[in-house]
Amino acid sequence: MAIEKALYTATATATGGRQGTAQSSDDRLKVQLSTPKALGGDDGAGTNPEQLFAAGYSACFIGAMKAVSARNKVALPAEVSITSEVGIGPHANKPGAFGIAVSMKISVPGMDRAQLEKLVADAHEVCPYSNATRGNVDVTLTIV
Repeated sequence: MAIEKALYTATATATGGRQGTAQSSDDRLKVQLSTPKALGGDDGAGTNPEQLFAAGYSACFIGAMKAVSARNKVALPAEVSITSEVGIGPHANKPGAFGIAVSMKISVPGMDRAQLEKLVADAHEVCPYSNATRGNVDVTLTIV
């Protein structure tokens, strides 16, 4: 998928893989990385790529919901929250490869259910993470 023009470009460097560090070019993000025991690591104090992906996708999806609600002149309560789970494991269709699956639990207290379902569906169409993963990652959206 191509974009017409980059409005913003983030730059980060990882060193040492899953047992290393990652840092953004502006030094706003500096994290120690650790591999979870389930993936053969020591389950150290650092974060991991799946946690970073879960946080980024959740935040981005809320941004997409805000953009869609503003465009449609629909009030979006401030209490929006999304809990994302990112699972990693052997790819179902590529022997030797790994894939991820995402499950998002979307909470918007006080919003009409039918209106929220439409908003979530529309946000899934415009969210950059959704567009980047579409067709490659199983994404489940659940309204709670």
